[in-house]
Amino acid sequence: MLTPLLLANVLGGEISNLVWETGPVAKVVLAILLLFSVFSWAVIVQKYGLLNKARAQSARFIRAFRKANRLQDIAAVSEQFKPSPLVAVFEGGYDELKKQGGLRNATNVQRAMQIASSEELTRLERRLPWLAVTASVTPFIGLFGTVWGIIDAFHGLGTAGAATLRAVAPGISEALITTAAGLFAAIPAVIAYNILLNQVREFGSRMDDFSLEMMNTIERGAAPRQAAAPVNEPEYR
Repeated sequence: MLTPLLLANVLGGEISNLVWETGPVAKVVLAILLLFSVFSWAVIVQKYGLLNKARAQSARFIRAFRKANRLQDIAAVSEQFKPSPLVAVFEGGYDELKKQGGLRNATNVQRAMQIASSEELTRLERRLPWLAVTASVTPFIGLFGTVWGIIDAFHGLGTAGAATLRAVAPGISEALITTAAGLFAAIPAVIAYNILLNQVREFGSRMDDFSLEMMNTIERGAAPRQAAAPVNEPEYR
């Protein structure tokens, strides 16, 4: 009975033999698919790490924000929560509030936070379109390799003059490996794209909710001053 490791070695050897026995066009197709797959996996790993870190830091930042009595206290420690997109939203609203010297125009503060939120969403979505491109393009690249391989196999069959399944089967099996490679590149990309895009949308909702919460905090208290603050500063909560 074959062990899983031995079975993997056998399958790996058979696949390697099939790859090396393919024609030059199929080899080029497989090389292109390999590049697509490697780059898409790099994007997947990088985005999962980025979003996990942003999620953890966002939870810490929200706890610190709700415990703080003044916005100045949060501004002083916001750098340590920097991977969180909520920090950029906070800094956008807080900077606009300081420029006004007080809450003179709430619409401008909300607009500043919306701009920061949009910029953070753009940052989080960066390179995600590559996964969509990989998921949609690689099956067709693999199919092109298959079609070309089948044409080549039937051309060889016509030249040899031996119209038997035994004569044409090896060429067709070699051609179909490009379709399998295209699916191998596309399936992880489409799954990861949908999962990561859903997580980015969740961050968008979190940033919208935080903007509303921060506006409530600002409207309940006094605005920060640009000049030197007095000893007893008004509390925000």
